[in-house]
Amino acid sequence: MIVTLNDIFLLRFEHTGYLFLLLLIPLLVLLYRNERLWKQETIKKIGEERLVKQLIGNFSARRHATRFMIVLGALGSLIIGAANLQSGTGMESIHRRGIDVVIALDVSRSMLAKDVQPSRLDRSKMLITRLLTRLESDRVALVIFAGKAYLQMPLTTDLNAADLFVNSADPEMVPVQGTVIAHALQVANGAFSIEDKKYKAIILITDGEDHDKEAVKTAKELSENGVVINTVGVGSPVGATVWNPATGETMRDAHNEIVISKLNEQLLNEIAQEANGVYQSLSDIDIVTDNIKKQLDGMDQKLIRDNRLVNYRSFFQWFLLLAFTGLTVELFISEKKRPL
Repeated sequence: MIVTLNDIFLLRFEHTGYLFLLLLIPLLVLLYRNERLWKQETIKKIGEERLVKQLIGNFSARRHATRFMIVLGALGSLIIGAANLQSGTGMESIHRRGIDVVIALDVSRSMLAKDVQPSRLDRSKMLITRLLTRLESDRVALVIFAGKAYLQMPLTTDLNAADLFVNSADPEMVPVQGTVIAHALQVANGAFSIEDKKYKAIILITDGEDHDKEAVKTAKELSENGVVINTVGVGSPVGATVWNPATGETMRDAHNEIVISKLNEQLLNEIAQEANGVYQSLSDIDIVTDNIKKQLDGMDQKLIRDNRLVNYRSFFQWFLLLAFTGLTVELFISEKKRPL
């Protein structure tokens, strides 16, 4: 088996879930240590320690430890073999037609309100996860925002990675609280290629509680640069209280009044209209997903090239052979000392 330097940088495990079984190894080491201590204490309790050691004088603690280490190594090899270590052996260039989509997700504390279940933020994440399964031909980026906006993930065709970023989003990731939609739109626009005058879409998911009045103006400016903005409103016009995750208490304003966060549908409608998009309230995830997908499919498409790693070479058989060899050798190691 020859592994090149290039292979080392292209290694992966096909079944990563099995790697959690490696946690058994330190547990077994701890149990082995306790067994050794228990044997020593038992020898002391049986009778005079020197006499007992003479009776078990043929036992080799070193050989016993060697057998244990071999079994541990075999177990580790079996687990790695089951996880199937692989190396990539080639790249494939895939050409397809699609657009660039930036998802701008509001993670302000008002998104923790529970006027939609399980919460505004969690329901937004469910929508994005569903939507990602339908954007297989497009490149996707993620922007999170509250009082400030951050590009969490640049444009990529790796939608599995995008889903991981989405699921980890929470209010603590943005230290400045509030909701500034204009800045979120500007940061989202920065993720696009400046060379493209179309093929660009932003999906803005928020409750619309904007603390800056520049959102509609910014949407119009982006529209003139070929950006289509679809907005998704999360929450209810009646509103709900907001709790502080740090204290677990209901949030209050400067006058000690309970804060009620309401969905601002008017603002989100205006943003979508200015940027040739559509506004939807997030009531039924499947319907909203279908409508967004239909709207994106109606846009002009561009050629997207994606270099993907294909043709993996597996090494599981070598680890299984190592485990089998170790267990076979262990059978022939006696725990008795060699006669002098």
